[in-house]
Parts: sequence; C-alpha cells; structure tokens
Amino acid sequence: MNRLENHFDSAPADSNETGNMTGFDSEFTDIVDYILRITYRIWEGKQVGLCYDYYSDDCPVYTIAGVSIGAEEVTQNTLNTMAAFPDRTLHAEDIIWGGDAQNGYHSSHRIRTHMTNLGPSDLGPASGKHAVIPVIAHCVCKDNKIVEEWLVRDNFSLAEQLGFDPIAVAKEKAALPLSDRLKDYIDSEVARLDAIEPTRIATPASSDEELAVTALNNIWNARMVGDVHKYYAENARFYGVNKRQLNGHQEIMQFYLQLLGSLSGIRFSADYVCSNEHKDGGSDVAVRWTLKGDHLGTVLYGKPTGAPIFILGESHFRIIDGEITEEWNIFDELSVWVQVFRAKNALAAGE
Repeated sequence: MNRLENHFDSAPADSNETGNMTGFDSEFTDIVDYILRITYRIWEGKQVGLCYDYYSDDCPVYTIAGVSIGAEEVTQNTLNTMAAFPDRTLHAEDIIWGGDAQNGYHSSHRIRTHMTNLGPSDLGPASGKHAVIPVIAHCVCKDNKIVEEWLVRDNFSLAEQLGFDPIAVAKEKAALPLSDRLKDYIDSEVARLDAIEPTRIATPASSDEELAVTALNNIWNARMVGDVHKYYAENARFYGVNKRQLNGHQEIMQFYLQLLGSLSGIRFSADYVCSNEHKDGGSDVAVRWTLKGDHLGTVLYGKPTGAPIFILGESHFRIIDGEITEEWNIFDELSVWVQVFRAKNALAAGE
C-alpha cells in the first residue's frame, strides 16, 4: 500500500526490499525503518495528515505537562508546534527497540531536535531564537499504528534557549487550571508508585538489561548511591537535562544525591526495558521509568512544600563489559517546577 501515492514523499523506500512485520505496510523493512521514515515524513516533510494513518484513534500520549488522546489531538498538537517552530527538525541519535508484531513493538527513539521560534508557543511569544534540545519518544506500535506513547523532552533548556526565564514560565503554567486528564494520570501513577516496597537487589545481573534496572533500583529505591562505583565505568559520561554534562563517579553520584536530597521517600519503577547489540560491541539499553517523591528538601526545587512530585523519564545506556560507559537521562524538569509552584499556590490558598 502506497499511502503517499500522488503526494510528496520526503522519505521514500531506498530499496525494493520489503518487510515482513505482520500488520505493517510492506514498504517498512523493520521497526527502526518504520519509526525513522514516518517521523521524517510528518516533521521534515510536513505531511502532518499522516498522523491519522500512523496513530490510532485512541492512542494516549503521556507527558507530565499534559496527556493527549487519539490521532486528532496528535495532529493538532503537531500543527501547533510547527506553527511556533516551522523549521523544526528531528535528528535520530538512536532507536532502541523490543517487542514483536503480535504484542506490539516498543521503540525508544532518542532525538536531538533543532528549531527556531518564529511563532507564539506555550512558552511565550515568538523570540526568533534557535534552540537544540534532547527528546526521547517511547512508542508502542502495532498494525502499522502507534497505539501508545510516552514523551520526555528538556523543556527547561528549551525555555532558557528561547530567552525566557524557565522559573517564570513554570510559575505562569502553575497558575493555569490542571486538566482532569493530567490530574487523573499523575494521581494514578503516584498511587502505583506509593505501593512499591523499596528493596535492595543483591543478586548479580545476568544481562545488560538486568544491570541497568538493578543499578537504577539500588540507587533510587535502596539509596545505595555508592553503587555508582559498581555499575558505572570510572570515566562514564552522563548527558542530562538542564545543561547536566557529567563525567565520572563523583559527578554522577552528585546528580543522584541532589534529587534524593530534594525529594524524600522516593519510589522508583523501571516500567519497560529493552536492548539491542551495538555494532562495535556491548549493548544499548533503554529504560522507561517513573518516580515519585515528596518535596521535603531544599537542594534543587526551593522551599519545601511537602507535595508529592511525579517524574516520567527515560534513560539510554551504553554498556560495555558489564559497565555503563554512557547514559542519556531525559525528563521534563520544567514540569517538575510547575508541580512545585502548583503546590505552593495551594498552600498559599489554604488548600
């Protein structure tokens, strides 16, 4: 089936090879080819109407800034973003995938996106400035459609690069009503995370996927921050949001300590993990994760409010010979600040 017959196609098949993914158009050779080409067609090619072809009618897209449902809302949100950033490009840095056609393929698509702010956005009026931020889009794909998606991006850095004060933007967003859909999503996730009993995993990891999950569990849930020495290479590099570019054990431990010192009683969940072999050896591992903690510390987010803070994130790991040599850790820290200021507003109102 040629969905772009008699239309402009910015990402045509580059060979006569056909795929054998059950339920998918034969032009796609595998799930990586599917994700790369539909993304390019929609964003660089501006064929936004393809969202109706490639998203299901009931597809939820989860972020901690808002939740959209279905192809119609995905289409409109894409148009809104393009109107504000008409030259936006999405450069794939890696796609780590798992699953199958029957149960759904998972793709963890790490992107470096470039854009110029030429129209008003939810951050403010057009600034004319250029920005580059990291994004990870985690999609579940079945029968040629995305049926579920989790989206994390560095909106704090985006606001800052566009010339806005991210803290002021967060305060403005916190003053807006919280949608019922987002409230229900965050409340349900906080309840799920509250039910987790923190445990320490002492058994050796038998795979790189287990190593990544064990490291995250022991650091977040068991507070064994010193395990950074065990799981990360001595010269490991960590690429995070809000200008976090860290090197080595001490700097990586400081990242964990700052969040653990800001949010008390953290409950962490590794919600999905997949991995692929790297062409130069070792593995690329993706972990989609959530955590919740109570804002009782002053390290990162100002005067404590006592409010529960929810974070949706995704990490990509490069693991070689049983050690993490690189990590990309992405979450929306601007929306964390929004939760903090929303809690402050509620306290001021006596709620």
